[in-house]
Amino acid sequence: MGFYSKLFGKKGMQVSEGRCYFHLEGIIIAIYDPKLDGDDLDDWKFHYNQFIYFSAKNLKEVQTRIKDFDDIKCGEIQKMPWGERLFYTKDPFGTPICFVEESSVFKGWK
Repeated sequence: MGFYSKLFGKKGMQVSEGRCYFHLEGIIIAIYDPKLDGDDLDDWKFHYNQFIYFSAKNLKEVQTRIKDFDDIKCGEIQKMPWGERLFYTKDPFGTPICFVEESSVFKGWK
């Protein structure tokens, strides 16, 4: 869970071999590795290639932290047609994630 500890700038609470919780400003992020927990991996239980989106106050700072990992590829910051500034990457488990600059988050209206 070192990737997320470094990303969030805090140590999570390890509750099992494959599960770690991070308490972040009013939300809890649970990082779960079913293989480490010894759980059944039937395909019907899991959705693959689903992006997780995070908003960040300082997008460049988050991107720099991720680029510090030698084995993680990180996309460039880009501005989308609807106004969001963001970049894409994957965590060490292969989960696709996206970071959006907090001040540019599109909420479905202007």
